[in-house]
Amino acid sequence: MGSGRLKNDHSYGGSNGGECVFCQQPAIPKPLRSTKDVLACLEFFKDKKQEYFVTLSLDGVGNLILRRIVTIGLLDVSLAHPREVFAGPLTDRAASVIICHNHPSGVAEHSKEDIKTTQQLIAAGILLGIPLRDHIIITRTGYFSFRERGLIDATFY
Repeated sequence: MGSGRLKNDHSYGGSNGGECVFCQQPAIPKPLRSTKDVLACLEFFKDKKQEYFVTLSLDGVGNLILRRIVTIGLLDVSLAHPREVFAGPLTDRAASVIICHNHPSGVAEHSKEDIKTTQQLIAAGILLGIPLRDHIIITRTGYFSFRERGLIDATFY
């Protein structure tokens, strides 16, 4: 109790014709070919007052298998351990994963902790055979993509 973790409470599966079942948005692009496509999956939490850490499990073509909230943190921090981050994608038999979190402060820049977490998740993804395609920080007014800034290998998009 009090861990902030949810299991599949906000998830999207492709079996419903492409509609996001919890956030009532337009259909999710298939496959996710750009950061803009990924951002369409993230609208539901950009205005949250707490940090949400989300994984997008992707198949070999880049289609979204499932979107999961991994943790809900405090006002300005959300702890994400590789064990929790990759538990869902392993179950999904994902070929790759995109991680995302929001910054309730509205500042769409990475912190030292964001870089450290990203490095740990890149290493874990390599070990598990589920590469990290991107880490995106989203705010009400913008976003920061580690891949677009050259901090993650851009071979996926």
